[in-house]
Amino acid sequence: MTAIATALASRAPSHMGVKLIDGGASVAVFSHHGQAIDFCLFDEAGEHETARWRLGGRDGDVHHGFVPGVRAGGRYGLRAHGPFEPTRGHWFDANKLLVDPYATRIDRPFAYRPELSAHGERSVDTAAFMPRCVIEPPPVSVERAAPAQRPPGLIYELPVRAFSIRSESAGPPLRGRLSALRDPWAVERLVRLGVTHVELMPIAAWMDEPHLVKLGLANAWGYNPGAFMALDPRLAPDGLDDLRSVVMALREAGIATLLDVVFNHTAESDLEGPTLSLRGLDNATYYLHQRELPGALVNDTGCGNTLACNRPAVTRLVMDTLRYFRERAGVDGFRFDLAVSLGRGEEGFDANGPLLSAMRQDPVLRDALLIAEPWDIGPGGYQMGRFPSPFLEWNDRYRDDVRRFWRGEFGAVGALATRIAGSRDIFGHGRRPPSASINFVAAHDGFCLRDLVSYSHKHNEANGEENRDGASVNHSWNFGVEGAASAEIEAARTRDVRALLATLMLSLGTPMLTAGDEFGRTQRGNNNAYCQDNEITWLDWAAADEGLAAFVAALTRLRARLFLYRQDAWLEPATAHWLRLDGTPKQDGDWVDGDVVILMTTAGEAAAAQQALFAFNRSHERKRFVLPAPPAGKRWVMALDTANAQCHDAAPPHDHCLPARSVLVFLASEAGAGGTKPD
Repeated sequence: MTAIATALASRAPSHMGVKLIDGGASVAVFSHHGQAIDFCLFDEAGEHETARWRLGGRDGDVHHGFVPGVRAGGRYGLRAHGPFEPTRGHWFDANKLLVDPYATRIDRPFAYRPELSAHGERSVDTAAFMPRCVIEPPPVSVERAAPAQRPPGLIYELPVRAFSIRSESAGPPLRGRLSALRDPWAVERLVRLGVTHVELMPIAAWMDEPHLVKLGLANAWGYNPGAFMALDPRLAPDGLDDLRSVVMALREAGIATLLDVVFNHTAESDLEGPTLSLRGLDNATYYLHQRELPGALVNDTGCGNTLACNRPAVTRLVMDTLRYFRERAGVDGFRFDLAVSLGRGEEGFDANGPLLSAMRQDPVLRDALLIAEPWDIGPGGYQMGRFPSPFLEWNDRYRDDVRRFWRGEFGAVGALATRIAGSRDIFGHGRRPPSASINFVAAHDGFCLRDLVSYSHKHNEANGEENRDGASVNHSWNFGVEGAASAEIEAARTRDVRALLATLMLSLGTPMLTAGDEFGRTQRGNNNAYCQDNEITWLDWAAADEGLAAFVAALTRLRARLFLYRQDAWLEPATAHWLRLDGTPKQDGDWVDGDVVILMTTAGEAAAAQQALFAFNRSHERKRFVLPAPPAGKRWVMALDTANAQCHDAAPPHDHCLPARSVLVFLASEAGAGGTKPD
């Protein structure tokens, strides 16, 4: 044994995974219940195992050792030895080649094979079916940008493959890949829309679910991770370099990059699922199990398993992953899928649990934007409004109440007022600002925006589950025709889409828009298109309504002009007034029903305060209203009329009518200003 090996065998290294040092590599792997860990080295092509080393050192639960002769670019995997006792939660099987949880790159995508799920007497060596981990050179830190814009102006949820695969502007080598986002056509489009934060849907290596493989379908969203730090080779063949270059290109354009990350479950799924990494290394530690049945997995995620994020090894793995992307790629923040699972332990959800607390105090994450999807399907799984600062949270109450209002449902007028005022009933505690609410009308999950006004029912037949999957209650409408319709109906749908977009951009909080909704994309009524890696989810740029996209860009410019949205403060009675159509204050009884919401606000310092009036008319008829007297020395100009697709300063209509199905905005302007003032 060399002097280096002797020294490394005496105590665990400070790192986890593989770290290149003089003469080879230092390797450290966690396994509490494992008896031994083997490091398996493969040839340059990753096809044949050329050597195997037993990690001879063990310090507590960390198996470690020195592997000589290993260099950057080397391919490897792990094998774990220990008890195979499924009833006790142990699934050790040395036939299973395993991906290192700390691998930062893999040489091929995960692909499901039944052999990966075979155990006991059926167990076979799975090396032929598994990706190899790739040893990378010592990482280079990236200078982190100044804190991203607070509050965010517009978050743009972006599925990487679907965004660019049908683009004629991106060169063929870039289509469907992460690197397409650094191409000028993509950057310029994002800038033109007024995007301040791009939220990349999962780009970590994932596996298609076994049932999708049987159906001939493929996961289009990536919410089924097989590794956390390694990017999927289908999206990022150059690994972290691809992400780093995109982050830098967007940063130069003034756009922050957020990663949608999945730490609530893995692709190993239920007990019939494949063994890829954590199950083989220490299933009993990495996943939550039922108390009364130690071998039975807790399924609070609906995906077959739930990571035990309350345990130190998992907390460290997640935190090391976040720091890795923050320090090595310069990403500006993270959106956490099913984030309740991140705070869940054996006793249920705890907002101050180990992992959530670690994120809040970590100096590397101090300036990062942290966004929680505040639910899972476990007991007490709906926790919206209960995540501590600085977390922002997805607000599905906003989504539903805005839809209910524009759909014409009874009792939705007061609910809309609460939502456009920032959802103070949910977030107005603990000194949290309105920006804590991530407002959205449509997201990747559910109807896209155009389908929301085109389908009354889901149409998920292509998913192979006889249309049983996906939400059945969508608060959607179709103008009497399901799907494609006459030009007149399509025009009415576009009018409603403009009203929905304006509602989103004129609400206090943080607006989020899913890629393609700005130009009228459709998923043909599929509201659970996670398994449609095809034309159903791929953005059709050739069919894009660029007029609608230009309207969205004008909305973001209008929002940026108004101090109301920059101050990130709650509305107060002295500066916000809810009005009737006759211009008088609304009374309690006025909130029971009706079709119109009118809000007049004053924002900013007294000397330069901005006065604005916002009117939302869901009726299919015009509504006459009284425009209140403007402040002394000023006059009202109309800055927005969604019914007529106008988003620039103009004289208000003389008859003071709210067009049917419209949103109007009036701004108080200096009385001496003449003519119009285009945005």
